Amino acid sequence: MNKTEAEKRIKKLRSEIARLRDAYHVKDDPFVTDSVYDSLNRELRSILEKFPEFVDLNAPENRVGGKPLDKFEKVAHEIRMLSLNDVFSTEELIDWEERIKKLIPGKKFNYFSEVKFDGLAVSLVYEDSVFVRGATRGDGFIGEDITQNLKTIKSIPLKLSSPYAGRLEVRGEALMSKKTLIQLNKQNEQEGKAIFANTRNAAAGSLRQLDPKLSAERKLDFFAWDLITSGDEFKLHSEKHKKLKAFGFNTSIENEKICKNLDEVFSFIKSFEKIRDAFPFGTDGIVISVDDLSLQETLGVVGKAPRYMSAFKYPAERATTIVKDIRVNVGRTGVLTPLAIFEPTSVAGSTVSKATLHNFDQIERLGIKIGDTVVIEKAGDVIPKVIEVLDKMRTGKERKFKMPEVCPVCKIKVEKKVAGGLKSSSSKGPRSSGAPIPGQTISNRTFQSSELSVAYYCTNTKCPAKNERFLEHFISVFEIYELGPKILRRFKDEGLITDAADIFTLEKDDIAPLERFGEKSAENIIKEINLKKKIPLGKFLWALGILHVGQETARDLATNFGTLEKLMKAKQSDLDQIENIGPAVCASVINYFNDKSNLVFIDKLLASGVVIEKADKKKEGKFTGMTFVLTGTLSSMSRELAKEKIINHGGKVSGSVSGNTSYVLVGEEPGSKLKDAQKLGVKIIYEKEFLDMI
Repeated sequence: MNKTEAEKRIKKLRSEIARLRDAYHVKDDPFVTDSVYDSLNRELRSILEKFPEFVDLNAPENRVGGKPLDKFEKVAHEIRMLSLNDVFSTEELIDWEERIKKLIPGKKFNYFSEVKFDGLAVSLVYEDSVFVRGATRGDGFIGEDITQNLKTIKSIPLKLSSPYAGRLEVRGEALMSKKTLIQLNKQNEQEGKAIFANTRNAAAGSLRQLDPKLSAERKLDFFAWDLITSGDEFKLHSEKHKKLKAFGFNTSIENEKICKNLDEVFSFIKSFEKIRDAFPFGTDGIVISVDDLSLQETLGVVGKAPRYMSAFKYPAERATTIVKDIRVNVGRTGVLTPLAIFEPTSVAGSTVSKATLHNFDQIERLGIKIGDTVVIEKAGDVIPKVIEVLDKMRTGKERKFKMPEVCPVCKIKVEKKVAGGLKSSSSKGPRSSGAPIPGQTISNRTFQSSELSVAYYCTNTKCPAKNERFLEHFISVFEIYELGPKILRRFKDEGLITDAADIFTLEKDDIAPLERFGEKSAENIIKEINLKKKIPLGKFLWALGILHVGQETARDLATNFGTLEKLMKAKQSDLDQIENIGPAVCASVINYFNDKSNLVFIDKLLASGVVIEKADKKKEGKFTGMTFVLTGTLSSMSRELAKEKIINHGGKVSGSVSGNTSYVLVGEEPGSKLKDAQKLGVKIIYEKEFLDMI
């Protein structure tokens, strides 16, 4: 991204964030989730870090909360109510620690970790132990007086349990329990009223209206997280929590911890995550503070947020990203599946870089264009999907996707199938919705039904993408044992792969969400694939499935030419000179490398990280001029290893016994080759003799 592109993207992001922020904080009527809002803000911060010249202290991202509504009296906060900077990973939390330690070098301190409630931040003012005023955070400087509504919350003491002379301020979160939200939404649905998106907005909507009776009906709760007094009786933030409890406030005392270091913080984050779903209130993270208040004073505030405090956000189930491209994969049945390629984006604890769009109708329904900013969703182990396009983020450079008229693999025409029949329609455009006349043709094919399938299909019965046996052969030669036929078929059906080259582009997060897989299984598959990307030239040629080129012929070609590049340039005269390479093999090899689709496939393999090892020229050795045939199972080594040893010593390995065979190496439970050797009088050797020979 260059400076001009960054400036345009920043303007778009600020505009969209301001629009969402107004709906969220002012109107209490959000139309996207918090995670989508956070995702846009995170992208904006990321761009501003790279292009600091566009930082604007008056920009929307540097404001807190929302502007006060006219229907409430405005209230000025004596001390600004700050917002928090979010972090989304352990790495970002470590970076935060490094930054603050540079500002307080050599200082030892503890962290205080507490639950980050997802509610409405409010300020409560007490004078001589009596509650006198309550206000929303607003923009941090000015909020709205909602005292009467807050008085309806039973967990807010109207008089402190422990007496306190003078003025003090309690800050915390007004919120609704998950159970109450379910009951409220059920009632609203029956009465035809609006359904609340989450507990935070339900709480905000309950407090930011003029009738205290309605607030009382909503059964809200309050949890305190800060205490401001005129004195300096507290040395630690954790001491404030103890005092708040003594005053009669709810705190998250059962779910807070003093941590000696970040390792203990990480442990606390993980332990709460395990019970988070069952927790009665909405939460979206953990707040981590420097516990020492004097160090908090030293660290201070930057912009809208304190340096001494950070909010760790649990992985969001929704995030925003940009569609870089839409690629079409071809499945084993010939179905064409569009696949959205994204800017890599963290969502639900995984990095997502692609998601299936299923079919052309789905693209049309969502209105997705290449270059669009979209909302993606991934809940737990569910496969990621695109759920929405943020069309307000468009720049005018987005491109409409067109379903290809020919198969991307074999270049043969693609068509929609007629539902309930064998016939089909081409992809050149929409068809009339009227019933067809009997005998009417589409693409020169007759049909009886007017309903076409949603998906497009390759019409070529010999399309390589449909060739399951080749795929299995390829994987077998590469020795990727984690990928059996059923798994390969599943990957094809899910649109993850079109051909063998796509296997080497798979990532763990592509596989883990699939049913019956999971993290560990996906990890093992990806590890195995990455280990097998390097392959000798002979095995690579064998894997390609060239007609008449088996294992031995592939090895002969490799040892004679050394590199794939040289073989690809070979003429028939070059191939004729190789022993055991006849006219049929010559023609097949030349035809294979003259086919552009085969060259595209090889280029794709190389681009996917496959490394082809150069083959050494055939060396003279103790087995030079000898031909071996193997039968049965060897106890000290595999037959493959035995073959390699024979070849490394200059010998040849054949698949059948003939008068030219020098030795037949026999293992346990030999096959018919032993009888053939006995009939022809070929010398038979056993494993011990073979080991002595090498």
